[in-house]
Amino acid sequence: MIIDIIIPAFNEEQSIGLVVGDAVQQPVRHVIVANNGSTDRTAEVAQTAGAVVVLELRRGYGYACLAAMDWIAQCEVKPDMVVFMDGDRSDDFNDFPQVIDPIARGSHDLVIGSRELGQRQKGSMTVPQIFGNQLATRLIKWIYGFSFTDLGPFRAIRYTSLMDLKMQDKTYGWTVEMQVKALRQKLRCVEVPVNYHKRIGKSKVSGTVKGTILAGYKIITTIAKYALLKH
Repeated sequence: MIIDIIIPAFNEEQSIGLVVGDAVQQPVRHVIVANNGSTDRTAEVAQTAGAVVVLELRRGYGYACLAAMDWIAQCEVKPDMVVFMDGDRSDDFNDFPQVIDPIARGSHDLVIGSRELGQRQKGSMTVPQIFGNQLATRLIKWIYGFSFTDLGPFRAIRYTSLMDLKMQDKTYGWTVEMQVKALRQKLRCVEVPVNYHKRIGKSKVSGTVKGTILAGYKIITTIAKYALLKH
């Protein structure tokens, strides 16, 4: 299968070279780093390590992902699968084979790497992150009847399915939008356990009170928005 990796990155100079170095060792075609307006050497380090660097000056996780998807859309040959990962080296590349396997085998369309089902290094997730994940996944279970355990960033999706979702969120609601829309469109979804490590550097979201509040608000309102559309 043709697999492309998308890695959104904002000021990840310390970690992005290590992440890209691991990524290019996988059976993938392109490693695309969406440089989300970084003010450090993120872009330079990523490119030197072997990544395709796409610039998106508008800050926001969704903006970065959409910019990378636009780059892929310009490729003459489209991928079969797209994998999303973070650029802070919290995701474990040892789990890469099991994340892509359900799609490679043809049994599923969306695979979420669940930190809840895997092993989390102590301190890798904050208490608000854990609580927010539990609240969001319970709401999804209540509304859609599907039991996700995580909104984790390490995920794989069939490229045609990703295009069908018509993703729109520009900021913190990106991951939950993908999962909710996948259920609305009756995609075949599954979770696999993944390990999760303490990130290199400080988180721009969970590492701040403002970021934590904004992320939590956006996740809940995104679930509510599509629940209203559902009915």
